[in-house]
Amino acid sequence: MNIQDCIERGLLKSDSPDLEKSRRSIETAMHKIEIAEKELKAEIYENALTTAYSAMFHAARALLYKDGFKERSHFALCVFVNEKYGSVLEKRFLYAINSLREKRHEVMYGIESDSLVHAGEATTAVATAKEFIQAVKKLVG
Repeated sequence: MNIQDCIERGLLKSDSPDLEKSRRSIETAMHKIEIAEKELKAEIYENALTTAYSAMFHAARALLYKDGFKERSHFALCVFVNEKYGSVLEKRFLYAINSLREKRHEVMYGIESDSLVHAGEATTAVATAKEFIQAVKKLVG
């Protein structure tokens, strides 16, 4: 699936570029990462991971707002970032946002042992999210 497919399916919607919304989305991402760090220190690993994903989601959303789009799907957000920014963002960020999206889904809705989150996994998620936010800040300006 690509951006055009997402638009046709209503998963992405064209909008006016909005740098103010983009900046606010980055602020939200930074707030989420502060919460994730507190959850990590409190050893609430599932929450730390899902909040780290939320931070990445809001940072990625800043790119959509900057480019004049709105998302209607977490998956479509990943498609957009991968297609539009895949050549300028580190590949590990593209992999991380999608894998954390899937893990978040497992944690929130799953009943399998796959939904368990360990300290190392949560720590990596938070660290990667922090770095992703910084990379997006540079792209937004």
